[in-house]
Amino acid sequence: MAAELVRGQNHPLSQNRIEIRISADVPVVAGATLADESGRVRGTDGVAHPGAPTLPGIEVSRQAAAEHRLAVDFDAMPAAVHRVSVLIALPATPGAPPRFGAVAAPRAAVTGLDGTEIAGYNLIGLDSESAVVALELYRRQGAWKIRAVGQGYAEGLTGLLADQGLPGAAELARGIEQAVARGLARAVPARTADTDRSWRTAASVTGADLPGTASAAGSPYDAQAPDDTAGRRATSDGPVESEPTPGDAGRLPASGGPGAPATGTSSGGPTGGPIDYTHPKRRRTSRPPAPETPAPETPAPADGPAPPVAGDAVGWSMDERLYNQVWGMFEDLARSTAAYRSAVDFAESRMEKELDQVLSDPRSRLGTAGDAAREAAQARQAQLVDQARAALDRDLAQLTAESEVVEPALPPAYARWDNPVWHGYRVPTESPMAVRLGDLHLPESAPLRIPMLVRLPLERGLWIDSGVPDASLFEEAGELRHLALQTAVALAARLLAVHPAGEFGVQVVDPAGAGASAFAPLTGAGVLDAPPAVGAAGVAGVLGRLTERVDLVQMAVRGGASDALPPGLDTSRQLLIVHDFPHGFDDRAVTQLRYLADEGPDVGVHLLLVADREDAAAYGPLLDPLWRSLMRLTPVPDDHLADPWVGHAWTYEPGLVPPGSQVLQQVLARVATARTKHT
Repeated sequence: MAAELVRGQNHPLSQNRIEIRISADVPVVAGATLADESGRVRGTDGVAHPGAPTLPGIEVSRQAAAEHRLAVDFDAMPAAVHRVSVLIALPATPGAPPRFGAVAAPRAAVTGLDGTEIAGYNLIGLDSESAVVALELYRRQGAWKIRAVGQGYAEGLTGLLADQGLPGAAELARGIEQAVARGLARAVPARTADTDRSWRTAASVTGADLPGTASAAGSPYDAQAPDDTAGRRATSDGPVESEPTPGDAGRLPASGGPGAPATGTSSGGPTGGPIDYTHPKRRRTSRPPAPETPAPETPAPADGPAPPVAGDAVGWSMDERLYNQVWGMFEDLARSTAAYRSAVDFAESRMEKELDQVLSDPRSRLGTAGDAAREAAQARQAQLVDQARAALDRDLAQLTAESEVVEPALPPAYARWDNPVWHGYRVPTESPMAVRLGDLHLPESAPLRIPMLVRLPLERGLWIDSGVPDASLFEEAGELRHLALQTAVALAARLLAVHPAGEFGVQVVDPAGAGASAFAPLTGAGVLDAPPAVGAAGVAGVLGRLTERVDLVQMAVRGGASDALPPGLDTSRQLLIVHDFPHGFDDRAVTQLRYLADEGPDVGVHLLLVADREDAAAYGPLLDPLWRSLMRLTPVPDDHLADPWVGHAWTYEPGLVPPGSQVLQQVLARVATARTKHT
């Protein structure tokens, strides 16, 4: 049974040769882009469109048509290609509609060579868009999968190609349209349905190349009917209905004889969505790829893809591969949840529309007919929600299985404090590429936790909020502040532990000395560069020294005179923990702190505030730039973090040491011993 996809949903592919069929009410232009493991298209030679329809492993239609068929051969796909984005666009020809909202929703379907549909996607909700990325074929754990994308662009081809990161997007789009207008796209007479079906079936059975195909390094089909198939991605939040559009699976093009108008469009999908988390997607290759063995063309197993493997992502080291895999899990969870929420919203809106229609008709408002209509609408809504939940549960099961494999394999910098890796901790000889700040999860998948990893060195300072709104739930006013300090201490200890001895230092400013008990693990182990600074004089001394360090290093770097730094200047990275800000800070100290927050990260000075923003209200808007420059964390679970990609409110949980555990003291003792030997 074919899978009916909604926006963001993915589906496994078990066949090495497939077709992507597009059905629309008006002629559209089909294209595709080929991207590497980081989602980058190598240039115009990575774009297939009617003016240049053939790339290794894929061929698109040579003209505009209401129905298209894109041929894909994964065996012929270059090893460097990890993502194929399928797109469609409205041609810029007289009489063509200016936007997709003016025509019926098109459909993209993935089929085998015999026309059997594997998965389908109806692109509803399009409005002002004239170009759309419909589908994405991508490598996942060594196998290919398909994802319903639905990203539309009101700017047309230019906006779509620019979002792909292609230089000269406007020029490329204009060249495609000009090529179409000059009739450079070929028109090939359509075959009959019976001839086409028997021809392709024979080729799939015998394994022989199809007529006109190039070698394995060439295009999968060189001769094909003039039907173009490019998928598009809906831009609305609502998913498609579960019922497939009648007649669009397995159809041959109805247009495309000699002399048919040609329309070309090149396109590409967004590289993992508008948000850029600076992580390459988890694709298997940074090691030399092993020769691929063609997968048997049999249906995918009912229990899903192959068992997950820790480190199964791109990267030169295991740490980098695990980092990319973790953020790939974050991306998958975001997309799956977005698809589920869209499906639920769509089911609710459709039921409301159907109920409104029932109530608007006096004949069906009362009596058994009205009751039956209402029950039918509610049943359809429940069915759609159940289908969406089943798809989400499938994805969550896969991600949970992956998490259970990945979590135990994480290095100390990425691992929770209860991970056994900390019991065998040794001071590292190299700095890590990232550090774990806590965990992230969504309401629909509460048991599943995704590590929140941030790259090192920290580009932004951190602010642990000691005055979150639910502070009233704590019995004592100071309990939440103490918990915020514990969060800061656990993070500082982690940063010290994951850096080589002597390459990272921690300083503490505690004007009133109120955090002495919370800082005891750091002071007792002797891992601080100096005792916590107290009083106005202590605050001024620490801020003055760090400000001078930032000034000297900046001048040396800008003047190209790094060797001229004073011999006694400590150039190791520093973390300044500021407790109870702004108490004990005069205007000069506040100005210095803002300077460190803005300029410090570039020269190795990082800021960690433990404070309640409301306490700084007396300063008015003076400190607003400071708060905005910091990443806010909370000492208790809170859904204050939102990704700008799909807009989810992620619940953040701090990375605290389990109650009663001695792991923090043991790790800090080893750090202190290594620091002593280093000095």
